[in-house]
Amino acid sequence: MFVIGLTGGIGTGKTHVSKLLQEHGATVINADTVGHEAYLPHTETWREVVSAFGQEIVDDDEQINRRKLGAIVFSDPAHLQRLNSIVHPRIYAMIRDRIESLRADGVKVVVVEAALLIEAKWTPLADEVWVVTAPQEHVLSRLTGRGMSREQALARIGSQMPQEERVTHADVIIENASGIYELESSVAETWNSRVSARIEG
Repeated sequence: MFVIGLTGGIGTGKTHVSKLLQEHGATVINADTVGHEAYLPHTETWREVVSAFGQEIVDDDEQINRRKLGAIVFSDPAHLQRLNSIVHPRIYAMIRDRIESLRADGVKVVVVEAALLIEAKWTPLADEVWVVTAPQEHVLSRLTGRGMSREQALARIGSQMPQEERVTHADVIIENASGIYELESSVAETWNSRVSARIEG
């Protein structure tokens, strides 16, 4: 099995790249989806988060209110660090278990799509780290197209690991600087050069 850790900043197009890789035959594990499962009521993660941040973050249906939790953790770096110390190792373990289950099923290629792959120290899950990049103006255009103001978009970009730092962790850099056709072509070339031989050999 070959495991690709796919990451990139907000608005760079990593989800589109992950769909293209899926079309080439990869099985995708989305870390956001796994993260939502980690927060489900009465799981171990749910209990630890509620214990750390109080019952007031829990709604009537026992779901953790992500907005209330966000208001607490994003106002204080120590709170955010505490939350991450609870949640990131759990998500890591859940993704690892899924990879092993897929390995047992004979799956050849897995893509772990995770915005925080590097920051959360999940790179040991992957054989290679692929980073999707895009020029900032392209990213701003995509984010404002999703309804953010330019200021909000710049704040979101500024809150993340800088692209220049992220690419220093990359085995592969996929530049999403042109159009869809060019991106599809780049992904196909990268698949053929780095993945095909591994899974056919």
